[in-house]
Amino acid sequence: MRTHLTHWGAFEAESDGKSLLSVRPWSQDPDPRDLLDNMASAQHHPTRILRPAIRAGWLEHGPGSGSGRGNEPFVEVSWDRAIELASAELGRVYSEKGPSAVYGCSYGWASAGRFHHAQSQIHRFLNGLGGYVSGVTDYSYGASGVLLPHVIGASPNQVMAGATSWEVVSEKTELFVAFGGISEKNSGIAPGGVGRHVARAAIRKAVARGCRFIDVTPISDDTYKEAGAEWIAPIPGSDAALMLALAYVLDNEKLADEKFLARYCVGLDEFLPYIRGDVDGEPKNPSWAENLTRVPAIRITQLARDMAASRTMINLSWSMQRQQHGEQPIWLGVTLAAMLGQIGLPGGGFQHGYGSSADVGLPLGVSGAPSFPQGRNPETSYIPVARIADMLLNPGSQIDFNGKQITLPEIELIYWAGGNPFHHHQDLARFRKAWAKPATVIVNEQFWTSTARHADIVLPATMSIERNDYGAGRNDPSFFPMHALTEPAGIARDDYDIFAAIAAKLGTVDAFTEKRDTMGWLRHLYGQWSSKLSERGVEVVDFDTFWESEKIEIPVIEPSQVLLSDYRRHPGKYPLGTPSGKIEIFSSTIAGFGYADCPGHPVWIEPDEWLGSSSDYPLHLIANQPKTKLHSQLDVGATSQKSKIQGREPIRMNPYDAAARGLENGQVVLVRNDRGSCLAGLTISPSLRRGVVQLSAGAWYDPAPNDPSFCRHGNANVLTADSPSSSLSQATTAQHALVEVEAWSAEIPDLTVTIPPVLIPER
Repeated sequence: MRTHLTHWGAFEAESDGKSLLSVRPWSQDPDPRDLLDNMASAQHHPTRILRPAIRAGWLEHGPGSGSGRGNEPFVEVSWDRAIELASAELGRVYSEKGPSAVYGCSYGWASAGRFHHAQSQIHRFLNGLGGYVSGVTDYSYGASGVLLPHVIGASPNQVMAGATSWEVVSEKTELFVAFGGISEKNSGIAPGGVGRHVARAAIRKAVARGCRFIDVTPISDDTYKEAGAEWIAPIPGSDAALMLALAYVLDNEKLADEKFLARYCVGLDEFLPYIRGDVDGEPKNPSWAENLTRVPAIRITQLARDMAASRTMINLSWSMQRQQHGEQPIWLGVTLAAMLGQIGLPGGGFQHGYGSSADVGLPLGVSGAPSFPQGRNPETSYIPVARIADMLLNPGSQIDFNGKQITLPEIELIYWAGGNPFHHHQDLARFRKAWAKPATVIVNEQFWTSTARHADIVLPATMSIERNDYGAGRNDPSFFPMHALTEPAGIARDDYDIFAAIAAKLGTVDAFTEKRDTMGWLRHLYGQWSSKLSERGVEVVDFDTFWESEKIEIPVIEPSQVLLSDYRRHPGKYPLGTPSGKIEIFSSTIAGFGYADCPGHPVWIEPDEWLGSSSDYPLHLIANQPKTKLHSQLDVGATSQKSKIQGREPIRMNPYDAAARGLENGQVVLVRNDRGSCLAGLTISPSLRRGVVQLSAGAWYDPAPNDPSFCRHGNANVLTADSPSSSLSQATTAQHALVEVEAWSAEIPDLTVTIPPVLIPER
């Protein structure tokens, strides 16, 4: 029996050397998740990639034949042949076009493990060849990632790592206002892994002590049941209007903490005239907000008063900013917390991500776990990750981004390892057209995902259970050895061995491997890490003892961690990283950029798509994260498959909306708008606000023949718009879209994404 780590929890497994015979949650996890069942059931699924494969059209015609991607069979080849083709093409592109023509990406969480971290592996490999065009920011919190450094001088990762611990919340918070919910499903996972899930116990403890939870979201059950939360359901996309009205009440009723605002913040004098209506003649009062949000003005007023009268934690989920103008609710959440004057106090203030990831609320350890060094990327070209389709379709054009103008490079080759862009990106018909542009696409993959099916050279990679590694999540104190539990499926190889073989052909192998194999790297990195800890007075066991243990614990710095407590105690000694050193309710830097869609202080800007703006598409789609998988990972696994309805991804709808359309529970429906359409299986639930439907992202894209805008499986991103949150962040708006839902009366088409593509043996 060995313990192993995944993003959704640790598990104990027995193996016969080829397959996992049994998988059970780690005995020390108080709240394990059933996503663990996806691992063993997916390992030998028919969609597992067992041998290297080359798209037939690319093999016959060579680079530049991208129009056949997604439609053609693959020729299975030997590793020697695959490595020769991949290295020759990489050599050609670097020689003829240079690193500015190579997009090297690993977006997505890939597999847990600090050494076999796909992003570190591919970036180190490409840096050795001269670099690559990189993707900056992310899909998860791209708008926040650009905004928060301007407002509080810290990145979202720093804010989340420094989050007030769940222990403190459970003991001190009196009112927990969750904008976007406290998702049980999302807080079941964490980048790098999670040993113990602690949020549920903390919420129970807080409620038992008398803490009230208020859930501000169109989906009432996207919060732990144990919270017993009061549900406030504004129209999706109207959160900024609601928050402006809360700020109005705090100001109008003199409930704001003027001393805190004067000492710790700048920009209030620019913000107050806006909410008072001095700027545009429109006071942002609760009556104004009621017209936009449909939340009664009296409820908004009382919420503001309750927040001022309590030790209040304002939580902003990651989903809040995955929408048009997504910067605004995040900025307003910080502003409200500043007006309450509780930032830096135990149990008060704000956080960006309780319920979005399991690590948020875990106190910082003395160190993170050791990881594989990526090296330095000498190529200066980059794009915000959500603008990849724009880059491929419009090379040479310019976009605004965080005060700069970026020229989009012309990409000749994409190399992707770890991640599925046909899951993360929006408007998939447009994305598929863009994906056909590069001369060559190479992927390291474990399964025949949409990305693998739209590649030219497909190199089969091992799963984490098939290789030696070690892992710990962000802020997670449990550091696990991760022994290979089985042999690789087929002739799959570790990413490290794949890159080393290509590097050997290109003459860069020594720089990539430093003449170490996997176990050599694990020992080396662990030794470096333990030596640094020893210098700080922290001793850990030697590598051999660690390797044979179940896990070791990384000491925590301060269990009662409170976000920005140092700044509150000593603002002069611990200034924020903003130009003023303070919280910036008004940012002269952002104002100086001159962006109409993101001015110098938080505002209300009506989104292009929201309820009431289209008679053709009267339903507001929430495309959130799924309960039964992480993003699109292991969609063929048992837990994910159990949630399907007639093989399709489930869509949830309010009973009133279903009755108005004559729809019944369990039937297959068509979800459509001007961008695309998909089939889904209907679930009727009172947990959704009227006018709202929920189709979680993550179904493997299964386009109909000759119609990339129609997905037979239920991928929500055929419906979402490939448009940026703002000129500031260029972040995704994937959470929201307008749609119509109707019965599907034709024969239900077969799925192709759950079986491998046509595979031709090499002659």
